[in-house]
Amino acid sequence: ETIALTEAGGRVLSQDQYAEIDLPRFDQSAMDGYALRAADTQNAPIELPVTGESAAGHSPDSAMQNGTAWRIFTGAPLPMGADTVIPQERVERVDDKLCLKESYPAGRNIRYQGEEVRSGLQLALTGQRLTPGLIASLANAGKLDIEVQRKPRIAVLITGDEVRSPQSLRERPLSESEIPDSNGTYIRNWLAAHGYEAIWITHIADTAQAVGNAIAKSAEQADLIITTGGASVGDRDFIPSVAQESGFEQVFWRVAQKPGKPLFFSRRDCKILLGLPGNPGAVLVGMELHVRTILNLLEGQLEPLPTWRKGLLEEAVSADPKRDRLLRMQLAQDDTARLLLRPLGKQDSHMLSNLNKASVLVHIPSAPQDYQAGSLVAFLPLSGQPL
Repeated sequence: ETIALTEAGGRVLSQDQYAEIDLPRFDQSAMDGYALRAADTQNAPIELPVTGESAAGHSPDSAMQNGTAWRIFTGAPLPMGADTVIPQERVERVDDKLCLKESYPAGRNIRYQGEEVRSGLQLALTGQRLTPGLIASLANAGKLDIEVQRKPRIAVLITGDEVRSPQSLRERPLSESEIPDSNGTYIRNWLAAHGYEAIWITHIADTAQAVGNAIAKSAEQADLIITTGGASVGDRDFIPSVAQESGFEQVFWRVAQKPGKPLFFSRRDCKILLGLPGNPGAVLVGMELHVRTILNLLEGQLEPLPTWRKGLLEEAVSADPKRDRLLRMQLAQDDTARLLLRPLGKQDSHMLSNLNKASVLVHIPSAPQDYQAGSLVAFLPLSGQPL
């Protein structure tokens, strides 16, 4: 779709982008001073009459004559006939006379037309995600509208008879067997932090019929269906079987990761259904690793995979011999600028309280032995967390 460049933050380009104008558009002054001919300064000290002025946003109405100078301001067009700009602090002006005590070379303090970018130069590639800096670069090069990929339409299905939505909690309090919904709240805000909005977030009962109806409704409009809970092997885990009955082909089910082992990935034509486990720690991992990658792929991002960074464990961490661990940690830096990863307690998949300190998600590959302090491991910044 084509949208205004001013509204394109975070979107993915669907076409290569080219400069529509030269940058700079014209020869211009790089500072406040005086435009003149360098040859006229060779017999300095000398006085030159100031016969004109060039200001930003105004085109000179005549050429500069030999043996004269023009007052000029930063960004103003260089008058025809001038070949240098001398800073105002290097000269003295008395009335309409410019007093130069020394000669001055040609070509100083001028921004020449096209020296940064020539019209037609490629500035961005299909698949690049638009950052504020890239948007500014394209605006500078004359772009007003931009061709981007349509945002994926996302539906979120929260399963679990024990899970109560924020709206229902305003109507009646929790019973002894119920819990508040953190998954829907987290997913809603995670999507918003990345520039997306779910077409709906629905709480559904733990029955095959309710799951089937919700998947069928979502598949009519959504490109991506995210479910939480109901993806394991319990009697009330209906997501894998009902999704397949609804025409979604299972690509994989269960991953050697902790938390988040019972992850279900399926597709129907170009639509994706991703079944996340119900524990909130597993939902966090699923969103940061898998949903982020799926959204990048749906939008055609040039580099869709997560960008892992490296840091050193500040303390020893236990390894799992069968599954990779994904741990929430705090990022720190020592006096030598090394990045240190500080483990946090309460890492069980049902726990979220360490997120008040966690800033990164750390990958601990499966191994027969624990990782010692000082081990080099990979990490991802957690969404919305300052580093």
